[in-house]
Amino acid sequence: MLEAKHHFFFYPFFQHYSSWKIGRNFHEVKVIGAFEDQQLPILLLANHVSWWDGFWIMNLDVKLLKRKFHFMMLEEQLRKHWYFRLSGGYSVRKNSKSVIESLQYTADLLQDSQHMVLMFPQGKITSLYQYSVDFEKGLERVLQKCKNPIQIVFLVNLTEYFVNPKPTLFMHIQSYEGENDFTAVQTAYNAFYHSVLMYHQQIYY
Repeated sequence: MLEAKHHFFFYPFFQHYSSWKIGRNFHEVKVIGAFEDQQLPILLLANHVSWWDGFWIMNLDVKLLKRKFHFMMLEEQLRKHWYFRLSGGYSVRKNSKSVIESLQYTADLLQDSQHMVLMFPQGKITSLYQYSVDFEKGLERVLQKCKNPIQIVFLVNLTEYFVNPKPTLFMHIQSYEGENDFTAVQTAYNAFYHSVLMYHQQIYY
């Protein structure tokens, strides 16, 4: 597998580039919810709805989470876009034995309180309009391998245009307080996801 690096030029470049690109393409960014830093490694679970997701979350990390950013990418995509490896990306090859190595690497990253690992538990880009998020089993294996305390944070990203030519990005965030059990985490994430959808229906429609 390809391990993550944080290059002295590329990593800060993408941090600044994310902020600049969001500023150019979005009317506003609203972060809704509270994040209380427990001084632990952070496992961030987010819905995966677009090409934009990594830029949104890197920008959120700079402004709020303040950890060294790590994220998993398909190996063929990471080899093609090699510069992402230099800004925290590491590889996974699905349906191969090496996936075990990638999941162990994820758990190893989560031993350092200065690290944040982004995972899209559904494992692929899905519609913004779906009513639930179906988790793949990779997260279960990561949780089993993590023997130290970690802070699990939920994130739901939604966009709306309203009367503006550029969309507003809503980033709903919540810290998970339950057991580090796969089924419990999946249930809690979907409960949060549903509450976010209901919030938007009540407030904006």
